[in-house]
Amino acid sequence: MKIAILGFGNVGKQFASLFSKAGHEIIIGLRSVSSQELPYPSAMFKDAAERAEVVTLAIPFNACADVLPELAEAIKGKIVIDSTNPLNADWSPKLLGQENSASEEISRLLPEVHVVKAFNTIFADVMHEPVREGQAVTAFIAGDNAEAKQQVMTLARDIGYAPIDTGSLYTARYLESLAHLNIQIAIGQGGGTNSAFIYL
Repeated sequence: MKIAILGFGNVGKQFASLFSKAGHEIIIGLRSVSSQELPYPSAMFKDAAERAEVVTLAIPFNACADVLPELAEAIKGKIVIDSTNPLNADWSPKLLGQENSASEEISRLLPEVHVVKAFNTIFADVMHEPVREGQAVTAFIAGDNAEAKQQVMTLARDIGYAPIDTGSLYTARYLESLAHLNIQIAIGQGGGTNSAFIYL
């Protein structure tokens, strides 16, 4: 499968490594031309999205409103994996309202794509370790389109995670709250970003 990863920060690099090792074709989407040589093919956001079957968001949620509307036509009908969390600059939760989530906001920006929430509860620092102490790390997955969700669950298994279907896209609200709790323990209380959820 050809996967476009929009962004090449800590999360984007981890996605690229994991998907590439699992045998998928990777293209990195960038906001502007990079002056550094990347270990994967790259293109501007729109071009990368057009050339892929699945688009993975590895940009901050706060950038989505600026970036995604310009890509709407290029990714019409495709799967968009949303790994974002609504955060302020100090890592505190960005409140979007009780009946809302980053994924639902993204779905409204991209009404003709299949948004699937996945991987947002896994710290970038441990994404390369999908198995911890003999147990596969849980990848909670939410989405409204059953086929798209199953494809993302298959991708999660491909890279070593244990996917759990949490239901429709609105359950992303709970997954983002779970991520906020993880961040509070890791950063607010100094627990560190080397932990992960394993749901048995």
